[in-house]
Amino acid sequence: QVQLVESGGGLVQPGGSLRLSCATSGIILDFYTMGWYRQAPGKQRELVAVITNVGITNYADSVKGRFTISRDNPKNTVYLQMNSLKPEDTAVYYCNAFRRVTNYWGQGTQVTVSS
Repeated sequence: QVQLVESGGGLVQPGGSLRLSCATSGIILDFYTMGWYRQAPGKQRELVAVITNVGITNYADSVKGRFTISRDNPKNTVYLQMNSLKPEDTAVYYCNAFRRVTNYWGQGTQVTVSS
């Protein structure tokens, strides 16, 4: 059974930092492109950052220079380091694992940026 479990969300003040983790099981992480998505209330889910199985990364323009995605394949975990957080970063953040036609999602973790 495949599981993706996000953690690390919470309430943070503008300008603060959070580190999200996505612990996976049931898949060989080395073979998957991993991504972080987010969905704010009333908005569509959007891609935040992606890292391929060979470590190539790509980011949404809105988070470039502030967020960093990384992966630790032996630990079956993917991370999203979020710095200089803004109120507009408030959303539920989801982890995604993609390979060919296979697509897995986590249950999401809430990130709230507010003073």
